[in-house]
Amino acid sequence: MTKLYDRIYAVVREIPQGQVATYGQVAELAGLIGKPRLVGYALYRVDAADAVPWHRVINAKGEVSHRLSRNGSDYLQRVLLEDEGVVFTAKGKVDLATYRWQPTPAHGQTALDHLNRDLANGEH
Repeated sequence: MTKLYDRIYAVVREIPQGQVATYGQVAELAGLIGKPRLVGYALYRVDAADAVPWHRVINAKGEVSHRLSRNGSDYLQRVLLEDEGVVFTAKGKVDLATYRWQPTPAHGQTALDHLNRDLANGEH
């Protein structure tokens, strides 16, 4: 699982400050199409020392996903995003048309290269 998580973390580290990506978008860029929950599981395990900007990943509705198991980090996520200039509506949503990260095609190709390498090595 660590190699898959590392791929997810590599994509998340690419998200620029003041922008967001969805769990599904990160999964796709990491070569894990259809596995947005895996992205969520990986980000839940991020340690502050990992330098992974986990707070820049939100759900497809443009919202911070609230869960009791997050121990209040969902509120911290919003504060961190607001500190980066991301604006939330009164209903707690981010305008994805404005703030969604638009990676270059190279990001997708890199993820595909990783996936192909892992498949060739029997790791996926």
